[in-house]
Amino acid sequence: MDHVKKSFIGLVAGVNGGIATVYVGQPLDTIKVKMQAFPEVYSDAWKCFKITLTKDGIARGLYAGTIPALVANVAENSVLFCALPPSQHIVGRICGKNPGDHLSDFQHACAGSLAAFWSSLTLCPTELVKCKVQSMREMAELGQIKLNPSEVGPWAVTKTIFREQGLFGFTRGLSATFAREMPGYFFFFGGYEACRSIMAGRHDQKKNLGTAATAVCGGVGGCLLWTAIFPFDVIKSRMQIGHIEATPVPVSDAPPTAHSVSTPSNPSATSAGSSTTVSSTNSPNMFKLLIRVARHEGIGALYRGLGPTLLRTFPASGALFVAVEWTRKVGHWLLD
Repeated sequence: MDHVKKSFIGLVAGVNGGIATVYVGQPLDTIKVKMQAFPEVYSDAWKCFKITLTKDGIARGLYAGTIPALVANVAENSVLFCALPPSQHIVGRICGKNPGDHLSDFQHACAGSLAAFWSSLTLCPTELVKCKVQSMREMAELGQIKLNPSEVGPWAVTKTIFREQGLFGFTRGLSATFAREMPGYFFFFGGYEACRSIMAGRHDQKKNLGTAATAVCGGVGGCLLWTAIFPFDVIKSRMQIGHIEATPVPVSDAPPTAHSVSTPSNPSATSAGSSTTVSSTNSPNMFKLLIRVARHEGIGALYRGLGPTLLRTFPASGALFVAVEWTRKVGHWLLD
């Protein structure tokens, strides 16, 4: 029964943490996705920020994809922190721990990686929608989709994916999501717990860390996560958007006249340069795509957008853990 209570508290904590994460970090997440998917368009984060703000504004530009991001983060973090207590129990049993024994920082990292398997299943479909909403204008300017005002937004994108590809269409990028999330959360929880251990001095004093210290520890964990797994996130973004390789096509200064998510008449055709638009039924192998991007665009292409990502993730991850730890304390106070 204790595991059920901890999982319920974790679920509520994950909901609160997911909401805090999105509203703190969404603008820089939009910049990250655009830089990953369109390196031929955006040479640096500042240029991406200016063009996005000028052409699309705040709500439809920097905060594009906020609704699916909220759904994604709330779903991911609620499942993640709900699955964390049983994952910690499993890791403890494997390592010969007795119930109630503290896990080491390494064991916490392993438990986080295990919990991330389940959260990945909820994250992939919502991140797919978010990435497509964030990249609409760029895909239109590169001639890879046609724009229609009636088909803009997360709900329209969701309906289009379901109509054209069925439920299976929402699994696009799932392999890259697993490859990103499971090792990523090893570093996330490992870094967070190790930082807490350093700051607390003694293991049993972790729970007494203040809000600022918790935020710093969360920020460190988030930065470790993204630095470790960023190439897989680049590949995931490209697989989900459908824009695989860079094309030397300049961005027009004129704003687009309409918006849509409809696919081009020949989605598998190759445009000028080396760009390839991936058809919905012919998604490339993740590792082959990783090698292909590294060979054609250089290793640096696999780290495009890392700067704004780290700027985003430190405060966003800090806000996540502050919300999670606060909710845990309130939950245990109410239910114990």
